[in-house]
Amino acid sequence: MNKTKSLKGGTLGDVRLVSGTAKTVGVRKLPYRFVLKTQKKWERPGDPDSWRREYDLYTSKFGAVFTEAFRWPKCYHAEIDGDRMRLWMEYIEGVSGSKLTIEMLERAALEWGRFQGRLCNQPEALKGITCLSDAGFPEREFNQWHTQSFMYDFLISKKCSLPGFLKQMLRDGKIQLVDGKSFEYGLLRSEACDLPEHLRQMLIGIDDNQEAIFGQIKRLPVVLCHRDFWTENIFFVNGSIVAIDWDGAGWGYLGEDIASLVADADDCRHFEAYCRRLIPAYYQGISEHLDISAIGNFCVKEMILIKFGYRLLQKYMFTQSPGKRNQAMCMLQKIYEMEND
Repeated sequence: MNKTKSLKGGTLGDVRLVSGTAKTVGVRKLPYRFVLKTQKKWERPGDPDSWRREYDLYTSKFGAVFTEAFRWPKCYHAEIDGDRMRLWMEYIEGVSGSKLTIEMLERAALEWGRFQGRLCNQPEALKGITCLSDAGFPEREFNQWHTQSFMYDFLISKKCSLPGFLKQMLRDGKIQLVDGKSFEYGLLRSEACDLPEHLRQMLIGIDDNQEAIFGQIKRLPVVLCHRDFWTENIFFVNGSIVAIDWDGAGWGYLGEDIASLVADADDCRHFEAYCRRLIPAYYQGISEHLDISAIGNFCVKEMILIKFGYRLLQKYMFTQSPGKRNQAMCMLQKIYEMEND
């Protein structure tokens, strides 16, 4: 009889560990374990096919690009039925998430750099794989913060999940909405935002100079990106690195994934160590296969702010907990201090 255990998932996805004992023809009993991942159709803004990307990749020749040092989980069976896909996959046992040591993360950064660099020198390995997202995804994602999705009447209504104290600030005029922009965009520029001025200006500067910043990023080498490369998706297994959740995979710019991993520091006190050890390890790995000596600015700081700047603003402004506010402000301060590194 099968036993199932929920591992993780969301509203439209479900991931379960299935285990049990199978009987062979000779009545021999063999234990088994595998992961069943079910994903319903949904549209990630700017990347509508992400819900089925892992199915498309597993049924392509993509698996041939991996090595023993860096790989993804094996897939035993994949099927798609209309608006739902299912994968029967290898259950990965290893160290992951907050249990990863800095040495393990350093190894992950090194192997990921090697993986990206090697594929840059072997473009034929990805020939014919057309399901990857395009390099414009981060810019489209960033531009969503510049789109006003909700009107004033909705934001102050009971239907809106905005914290009550922010709704009151809206009513009192301490938060001014900006036409065509997100709530966070207006909040950052309002009287209610009590972030230290240099941190506010750092975030505003990304908004005001986005055209020039993205122009600089677009001069970087285009590489294969995971786009969800953070500790919960990285496993250290007997000296090898296994990365899971490839539904965001696609073409992007050198440094995107390491920026995500560095920003995933669970404590601002770890951020400096992540910068000091993970970024050099990543560049060491990629430079073994790709000449990056002529690149002046790798834009890691800008990439962190593009992806996580407004999220950190939310963490700071959407709570009244001093501890949580201090943690978010500390992270922004550490990012600010990357300026001269």
